[in-house]
Amino acid sequence: MSEGKLFISMYHYTRDLKHSRYPEIKGLDAPLLRKQMEFFKENCNVVTMEQVIDAVKGKSELPPKAVLLTFDDGYVDNFTFALPILEEFGFQGSFFIPGKTFTTHQLLDVNKIHYILASADIKKLVVDVKEKMDFYRGQEYDYPSTEELWNQYATDDRFDGKDTVFVKRILQTVLPEKLRNQISSDLFEKYVGVTEEQLAYELYMTPEQIRTLREHGMFIGLHGYDHYWLGDLSPEQMREDISKALETMEEFIDRKEWVMNYPYGSFNDDVLAYIKENGACVGLTTEVRVAEIGKDPALQLPRLDCNDFPPKSENYKQWV
Repeated sequence: MSEGKLFISMYHYTRDLKHSRYPEIKGLDAPLLRKQMEFFKENCNVVTMEQVIDAVKGKSELPPKAVLLTFDDGYVDNFTFALPILEEFGFQGSFFIPGKTFTTHQLLDVNKIHYILASADIKKLVVDVKEKMDFYRGQEYDYPSTEELWNQYATDDRFDGKDTVFVKRILQTVLPEKLRNQISSDLFEKYVGVTEEQLAYELYMTPEQIRTLREHGMFIGLHGYDHYWLGDLSPEQMREDISKALETMEEFIDRKEWVMNYPYGSFNDDVLAYIKENGACVGLTTEVRVAEIGKDPALQLPRLDCNDFPPKSENYKQWV
């Protein structure tokens, strides 16, 4: 790892997977999280978000082998498992929390889909999704044929096979929002075994826990309000979602100098312009590579996944 580079590691669920109620959820097992922190302690310089903000402003330079730790979505297991491990190693984590998770206690669509996928046989699930698409088409909703959408969206990605990618895309962004919500709720009820409300209260951090993160030196940033694909929204919807997020997160951020983490990595020029005029100084994407401070636009810093570092893999070495 050389100077000028910033390796940003992205985390979602961090828990004792083996003993959890949903061991198939895609997260970083707590023992592996500890091993990863040991790797960073021995081989890298874990930096704070404040250091990154100063670096993008040109006020200072980051140390060599700089690594930033980012946690998406506001899961309570980041508080119960990740925070104690971070404190043990003296590291700061940056936590990006959708406003809806701790204000209305509603389950985000992204999490409905995660838990459906963790609970269902994927082949049966694809059949269910296709049947529901065929059932609702032409009633209240109009969208392309199931075959056409399958051909367009059923592709392998870095971590998922084509069946899983298809289900995620159809239920995250392709179908009309109201219909996505309906189908996701139907499948959740069929497969998951608890109510959406129960899981929402179990899954996300409370305001008191977010406050405690800050008091312990962690950084808090924005991840939208409703965890929408911001780049797919109308300008009005996008501004409404980000404004609502800013309002909800006011206690935890500096409105003059805050950090945006785009849900799903989705943004466009309108999003960039709006967050910039409202005080964003750094933006985190899901583009997979090392960030180069001074070269990459400050609002479009790429990230690697925690699976790109030991003990999971050595993928990070391609950017060293």
